Amino acid sequence: MKAQILSHLNDPNQLEKLYRSDKAGFKQEFSGLYPQLSGSALADFWHARLHYEAEDVFWRFNREFLFVVIAALVAGILVKLPAIFPISEDFYYPRNLSFFVLPPLMAYFAWKNRLPAYSVGILTGITAVCLIYINLLPDNQSDTLVLACIHLPLLLWVLLGVSYAGNELHLADKRLSFLRFNGDLAVMSALLVIAGGMMTGITIGLFALIGLRIEEFYFEYIVAFGLPAVPIVAAYLTQNNPQLVNKVSPVIARIFSPLVLVMLVIYLGAIIYSGKDPYNDREFLLLFNVLLIGVMALIFFSVAESTNRTSALSAVWVLLMLSVVTVVVNGIALSAISFRISEWGITPNRVAVLGGNVLMLVHLLIVTVMLFKAATRKAAITEVGRSIVLYIPVYFAWTIIVVFLFPIMFGFK
Repeated sequence: MKAQILSHLNDPNQLEKLYRSDKAGFKQEFSGLYPQLSGSALADFWHARLHYEAEDVFWRFNREFLFVVIAALVAGILVKLPAIFPISEDFYYPRNLSFFVLPPLMAYFAWKNRLPAYSVGILTGITAVCLIYINLLPDNQSDTLVLACIHLPLLLWVLLGVSYAGNELHLADKRLSFLRFNGDLAVMSALLVIAGGMMTGITIGLFALIGLRIEEFYFEYIVAFGLPAVPIVAAYLTQNNPQLVNKVSPVIARIFSPLVLVMLVIYLGAIIYSGKDPYNDREFLLLFNVLLIGVMALIFFSVAESTNRTSALSAVWVLLMLSVVTVVVNGIALSAISFRISEWGITPNRVAVLGGNVLMLVHLLIVTVMLFKAATRKAAITEVGRSIVLYIPVYFAWTIIVVFLFPIMFGFK
């Protein structure tokens, strides 16, 4: 390695190839050679690159941090409203769960991106309409109410994307950045929850040693305010410290994509072996669709991460095979819900699942075709990312139909 570095010292391309072939060996040998190479512009560049230390975690008590604290407190107060006012928990939490975190995050990005007043007014108005509407629906535990409560977070999530993109909403790269942000947010939130869980256990245990039982108080107030604050604080950390998770998220995507592919293939075989099917088992069909949504999210997250860096061809092929298998899973789910409608008639749940599966199947087919083109070098991986983000408005439109029109179409049943 040392001789190769010296022979290609003035050839940046060859040095880069050597580095990528054995990063640890290259760094060790180059560090030993650097004292005699010091003064060369290229050698100084490589020394700075190899020994660069990331900045410390950004955590300052500035205006942005104060805004995050206020947003977290507001989220906690929203969670505790039934304890402050005579509001039924069974009525309040299912309808308002998505408002605990998503609107505060919207406000954070609207403030951070300095959105114009009219944009803030539109986002605030739509959010207020959703809040009033969902709380005015009849309290009859109907299927349409449950569907509205399930789909409302997706609607607010799209509004969060608008707030995140700011004035660059028309750019596909910014929309892909929002998908990457969701992955980074999930990773950072998971780390904060793990750390918070450890702190909770230690705190309760220490107080128990001195005879004080604080479990009820701790969960009633500390955890109740802490949990909704997690994604808000995580958003602050990921936006100001991208180095914290920008290497973790791609690794997670690369590890889990092939594992999920193998799991799905084995699972499809196990379904045949076990005799279980989604055609006559409603709960199994529900879990089948949850699995489908999770795998689709992994595919989209992996593609979004790949568009931000050079992606190995093998990783693209893994995503392609995963997409093909997911299309098969979607086809099974779609045929199952079609069978149930033909046998037992139309219900709000069946129509919602049918519509969602059709939309996902079309989207998956588009992404699969683009992944095939990327795998065969006929298109860049960024084109796959564009095919993902350009379809999001279709989901948004379907969500509006389910949330606002289904209760009217099915008589609030």
